[in-house]
Amino acid sequence: MNTKNIHISDYNYPLPDERIAKFPLARRDHSKLLVYNSGDISENVFYNLPSHLPKGAMMVFNNTKVIQARMHFRKETGALIEVFLLEPADPVDYELMFQTKGHCAWHCLVGNLKKWKEGALHRQFDIDGKPVCLSVSRIREERTSHWIDFSWDNSEVSFAEILDAAGELPIPPYLNRETQESDKTTYQTVYSKIKGSVAAPTAGLHFTDSVLADLDAHGIDREELTLHVGAGTFKPVKSEEIADHEMHTEYISVSLHTIDKLIAHGGKTIAVGTTSVRTLESLYYMGLKLHANPDLSEEELHVCQWEPYEYAERIAAEGGEPLPTLDALRELQSYMERNGRKAIHTSTQIIIAPGFEYRIVDTLVTNFHQPQSTLLLLVSAFVKGDWRRIYDYALGHGFRFLSYGDCCLLKN
Repeated sequence: MNTKNIHISDYNYPLPDERIAKFPLARRDHSKLLVYNSGDISENVFYNLPSHLPKGAMMVFNNTKVIQARMHFRKETGALIEVFLLEPADPVDYELMFQTKGHCAWHCLVGNLKKWKEGALHRQFDIDGKPVCLSVSRIREERTSHWIDFSWDNSEVSFAEILDAAGELPIPPYLNRETQESDKTTYQTVYSKIKGSVAAPTAGLHFTDSVLADLDAHGIDREELTLHVGAGTFKPVKSEEIADHEMHTEYISVSLHTIDKLIAHGGKTIAVGTTSVRTLESLYYMGLKLHANPDLSEEELHVCQWEPYEYAERIAAEGGEPLPTLDALRELQSYMERNGRKAIHTSTQIIIAPGFEYRIVDTLVTNFHQPQSTLLLLVSAFVKGDWRRIYDYALGHGFRFLSYGDCCLLKN
């Protein structure tokens, strides 16, 4: 199969608006669970998930935290301008960004841009009873965004506090409703820790402290990594063939401890959500790069969109064997130990679609995704093309779809 020639129209299905969950269930672990096990389909309730997993397995979660990335400014003319934060520009490090005081810059989307020709926009509000004036200036247009400078007149206030006071949580556009106060809790996983995402890793929204405790009781080894989910996760595939679709870059952090655990589990794991999948599967190709050149920088470990497929074509053409998964992980382990790094911080642009060979993830917990999306391509690759039977079952048995919808457990 030539993955690049896949027609996205082959991954369409009817999704009535009433099947899109506009709000979560009152008890997040009471959502329905579709279980796909080597072709067999059954259904259960999410809080029973641990009973479907093998004792002693390893499960990986994305611990990113959604930030209040949507900000509104009103011009003197009355025009409302929306500034939507995508990723840090200065400083580029997420942790440093949220600690910054007085000034910073982000790559942003701008809503109602035609009404903002020039000049700074201002907004005043209080933080802990003290007045703050926030100003934003549009510095330059970039390929898919704008460089926006932020400055504020209280040097004691961090940008994290600015967002908490003036930002709005960006719920998915397909919910077709305004953000509500309840979303600040329900649109975060119970284990979210590291600020940076503009969208939640939604498979994780089903987990509760009770389910996590039950996983521990079942002997499931839990590990966390970080991938900051960008607005590109909602980017539709507009090209007829996916060869012309450009995947968004995502920033990831994986600890040496997690690499050690992956190796101890034979290089196989259960992934919670597609963001965890993209991070874990990218690790293999980072290990490949280090196998060829052990002295690369973290930035040079970036995984390009088509690398997995080009590697597979090269191996096939040469009649060789791919690097074993454990060898690739040991390259990463050695690299981190050699350079005294407790974690690796880099990025990935990987696209996972039919024709992709999974190297690390052998079980997947995920939601039901939009028609003609790259996330549906990822699921299809995992179940070897059997996605339509899964989705037909879900549509025929009352499952709720998308971010606040129900869940499925996919096992091969």
